[in-house]
Parts: sequence; structure tokens; C-alpha cells
Amino acid sequence: MELLAPAGTLEKLKWAVRYGADAVYFGTEFGSLRSFAGNFSIDDAKAGLDFLHKHNKKGYITLNIYPYSDEFEKLIETAKTLDEMGADAFIVSDLGVLEQLKQLDLKAVMHISTQANTTNYQSVLAYKNLGAKRVNLARELSLEKIKDIQQNVKGRIETEVFIHGAVCFSYSGRCAISDYLSGYKANRGECKHPCRWKYALVEETRPNEYMPVFEDDRGLYLFNSKELALFEFVPELKAAGITSIKIEGRMKSIHYIASVVSFYRQILDGKQFTKEKALELLGRVSNRGYSQGFMKGSITPDDYSLDESLSTSDTVFVANVTEEKIKGKSVLEIRNKIHAGDTLEALSPDGCIGTATMPDPLELTNGQAVDFANNSQFVLLDTPLEPYTILRRTA
Repeated sequence: MELLAPAGTLEKLKWAVRYGADAVYFGTEFGSLRSFAGNFSIDDAKAGLDFLHKHNKKGYITLNIYPYSDEFEKLIETAKTLDEMGADAFIVSDLGVLEQLKQLDLKAVMHISTQANTTNYQSVLAYKNLGAKRVNLARELSLEKIKDIQQNVKGRIETEVFIHGAVCFSYSGRCAISDYLSGYKANRGECKHPCRWKYALVEETRPNEYMPVFEDDRGLYLFNSKELALFEFVPELKAAGITSIKIEGRMKSIHYIASVVSFYRQILDGKQFTKEKALELLGRVSNRGYSQGFMKGSITPDDYSLDESLSTSDTVFVANVTEEKIKGKSVLEIRNKIHAGDTLEALSPDGCIGTATMPDPLELTNGQAVDFANNSQFVLLDTPLEPYTILRRTA
């Protein structure tokens, strides 16, 4: 079963590959439903696809906006350019986009986005007849409904399921709250996530009197969905014949990508975790608490919240190991505050967790010795570490 990881930038794409992704999905500057993810220039897309293919990985490119009529020409030209670069698939939502791209006889195959809200096998087979190679099944499906779909499509078309990451308050991402409250269109990739804003109540006859409603000591986040963490369901999804499990997070950090991709890579490679250990590892990444979503069927309070999930993380990503060596020493790129003598947790690309101690005093690449180096980009480390290793400070 394929592990499909997100990448909002070229740098994140490389991290996803290093930490175990089989394929990476990303968007370019036009046509993607993540307008604020950074996204790829055409040159970055070429570099990313070349990097993926060099490492025997695949690159899927999102063209999943719902375009207006006058945008089709630009969308088609973008697809042609990316196809010539070697895109392995285009992820689309709109039927018109699917039909237009299939007419071009591209080398890239068509994948149907989660935005299409596919909840039944009849639609899956309809997309197959329209030329799609794969369908992402809606997040609102239970495991039993997914199994039913799988039995009815019987391997005639690939299927994909979101396994981890943020979910939309609305139905598989189709939401207009952002349009109304901020003027930014969610279904054009511009969502401002008003479902995650902090709210208070106002009574109709008492304007400007804001009455707080406390969900916890930080206030009420009325529509704020917890994040999916469906690690316990991987074996059953694999047995059901799901082609690919997908991680959400094109707008997330390299720390998130490395940690989450590595975790699911280990599961797919046969490593077993207790629920408690899994949540401990995933809790090192900032999150809004974890949920099993609709996977068990109808949601009850007990089903919705994994008791051990964390709404915040006490782990801070502080540095990563570059590919450079100086005088036999590892070179760290500093991402956050770091001190001489700190003992840090090191997450290597193979998923192993070790430690590394910062030298005292810290030695910079320019030869200066200082005790505090959060104002410097690079630090030398005596401990030999594999390139792309994550260093983080834990409470």
C-alpha cells in the first residue's frame, strides 16, 4: 500500500521522500486548493519531479479547484507543461476538468480529489468510466462502508483514503464559511479557516455584550475539528485493498512531515505500536487533538476523542542536519532557539529516535565560539548524524 505525503514547497517534498513517502502530492501556483501553502513554481515542479523520479517515487499534482469557464485555457496549458515534465498524475475535482484533460491524451493519469465527495461505489465506477485511475474516498465514510466499496469495485480502479491530518468542519472540504466571513473562497484554495477561530456568544437584544462559553481554559472553538489519526486502521484498510493512504498537510512544517511520514512508514513496514506509544510519538507534533473521525461509524463523544491525544505539543523543532560536512563534523541548520550543552532528541529518516548533545561552547561555521546560537544559521556538531535528521527539544 502506497504512502502518499504532502509537500507545500520543494524543500518539504525532499523531506517527505527522505522520511519514507512512496509518492508526494503538491500544487503549483495555479489550480491548487492550497493557495497559501507556498506552492511550486514551474521550475520547482520540474526539480521536484526530477528528484522524485531519481528516487523511484511518484509526483501527483493538484489541479483540484473548481474553475470558472475563462480559466480552463490556463488550466489546460498548465497541465500540458507539467505533463511534459513527467507528472505521474493530476488530482482533479471538477468533471469538466477531468473531461478536458482526458481529451489531451496526457501521459499522466487522473486521480479524483477528496473535494468530489465520493461516498459510494457507483460514483467510483462512474469516474473509472470517465477515465480516472484513482478515487480518493470521502472522509465521512466508515470502515465498513469503505469495505463495501472495495468489494464492489473489485480492483477495477485504485482507491485512496486520508489516514492522518487536519479535516474540514464541512463535508469533505466543501465549505462557504470563509467566503461569507472573510471574502476568501474555500473552494478556490483561499480558506482562512474561520471554523478554527475563537468564538463568544451575543444575545440579540444585547449587542456588543460578548458572553464567553468555555470549552477549555483557552475559550470556545466551536467548529474546530480534531485531526485524524487512523493508525489503528491501517491493517484493515490494507486488507480491504486500498491502494494508498494519504497524509494531509501541504501547509504544515518539515517537522510535521518528517515525524508523521516516518511514523506511518514504520507501520507499513510492519512495526507495531501500542495506541499509547503511537499517540506519544504523534504528540511531539503540534496538533488540535486526535480523532478517529467517522471510521468507526457514527460519532459519539467516546469515539471522537482519543483520550491520550494532545491539543498542544511540548516538543520544539530546533535544527536539522544538512548534507554538508566540515572537518568531519555534522552541520546543523538552526530553526529555533538552541543553547550550548543542550541534549536534543534526534529523529533520523529511518524513524529511529536518539539523542545529540550540543557542544559547549557552540562552534559556528565561521569559527567563532558562542554560548547562544539562535541568531546563527549553521552550527557544527561533533556527533555524526545522518543528513536530514530532525533535532528537537522536548519538555
